[in-house]
Amino acid sequence: MSETLKALARACHAQRLDRRGFLARAAALGFSASAAGLMLNAVSTEALAEDGGVDFMKHKGKTIRLLLNKHPYVDAMVRNIENFKTLTGLNVGYDIFPEDVYFDKVTAALASKSSQYDAFMTGAYQTWKYGPARQIVDLNQYLTDPRLTSAHYAWDDVYQNLRAATAWDGRAGSALGGPGAKQWALPWGFELNSLSYNKRLFDSLKLSVPTNLADMADKAARISRSGKGYGIGVRGSRSWATIHAGFLSAYTNFGNKDFTSADGKLAPAMNTPQSKQFHQQWIDMVKNGGPKNWTNYTWYEVGNDLGAGNSAMVYDADILGYFFNGGSNQEAGNLAYAAFTPNPAAKAPTPNIWIWSLAMSAFSKQKEAAWFLLQWATGTQNTTFGATRGDLVNPVRKSVWENADFKARLDKSYPGYLKQYLASVEGAKIYFTPQQLFPEFTTDWASTLQQMYGATLPVDEGLDKLAEGLTRKLRGVGLA
Repeated sequence: MSETLKALARACHAQRLDRRGFLARAAALGFSASAAGLMLNAVSTEALAEDGGVDFMKHKGKTIRLLLNKHPYVDAMVRNIENFKTLTGLNVGYDIFPEDVYFDKVTAALASKSSQYDAFMTGAYQTWKYGPARQIVDLNQYLTDPRLTSAHYAWDDVYQNLRAATAWDGRAGSALGGPGAKQWALPWGFELNSLSYNKRLFDSLKLSVPTNLADMADKAARISRSGKGYGIGVRGSRSWATIHAGFLSAYTNFGNKDFTSADGKLAPAMNTPQSKQFHQQWIDMVKNGGPKNWTNYTWYEVGNDLGAGNSAMVYDADILGYFFNGGSNQEAGNLAYAAFTPNPAAKAPTPNIWIWSLAMSAFSKQKEAAWFLLQWATGTQNTTFGATRGDLVNPVRKSVWENADFKARLDKSYPGYLKQYLASVEGAKIYFTPQQLFPEFTTDWASTLQQMYGATLPVDEGLDKLAEGLTRKLRGVGLA
């Protein structure tokens, strides 16, 4: 009977049978959904192992170590890690840290040239520093080697904007993914920025979903005045993360830029009249409709307040609304989603994106073995497992978004999520100008926002000072 189940699993893997039909036929044979799922994973692993061009057992018995951020993507991978061990015979060790210390751990490991970790999680922005410093490996050499990369990996299945966003030639201001770009990381899961809101609260106040930034600011202020929590959650801590989420998505939608670029030289563009007008509008929105201690708000505070019913809406990562619409959160089941176009004159959303990616340490002594892990973790089998049986959203592969089980899961438990995603994904990409000073300039920008919010620095004067300070820093490294 198990051979019959394996035959069904192979038909499902080959897309001759959809997952729902596979599970139904497995159940008729007396197999539980769990047993059927394990067989399907095993068959998917077999398909990779049978790839004649790659010897996945080449490093059998060796151990690779990973440095990971505490995240649902990690939880999903760990749940499926035995399939990787079966495929490769490798042992896998990992250290997991919360995000408030995670990036410091990565920086310290790379700066010390430690071989303790073979691969690690990173954002695309961070590779702009790690790559030119020769602390991580250009993965093109592995992607193009049929002896190390399975034909089943299907690199083209990963969204082009995501592949480009994790590739750069190291020249300040040059386009991501352009000619000569090095592939510094593999996209694993990503988030675009849209609106998540408390439908129960909106209905009780008879409010419609905001359609632009002015409308959102007005409704956020009205909600705050109602005494039913505060209106809008956005990040406000002194960190690059405050700039990259809702703030930059809205900033870009109004046609603003962080820098202008010409011949490898950069000039700050935050102090144009149009940018100053936007900053004033943003600060006023947070003052009138945001949390009282906004300058302490990170991803966690924004999400926790939405899940606890303290805030009515967030303009942040769409996956925040996804994660907090389940589990033990007070407002689980009450959250809804909407694509958001801040500028009334814009035709569509332009969400800046964050991509959790996997990179290889230049100091690893197990590079081929580490590549097998990166390839498997970002491959179709594992990302499908993560999206359908874990919380690996948003998946980076087009085929996973076409998976009937994944779409059914979204439709059942996250109504409206798929619609906001499809309305937003076309314009979703990294809108920052790539450069090595990314951490410094975004931290300075966030600090300026805090001073504007605290009324210690007027918007016009603050942005002029920010631009002057960044120009000096750029000159110091020959980029201005």
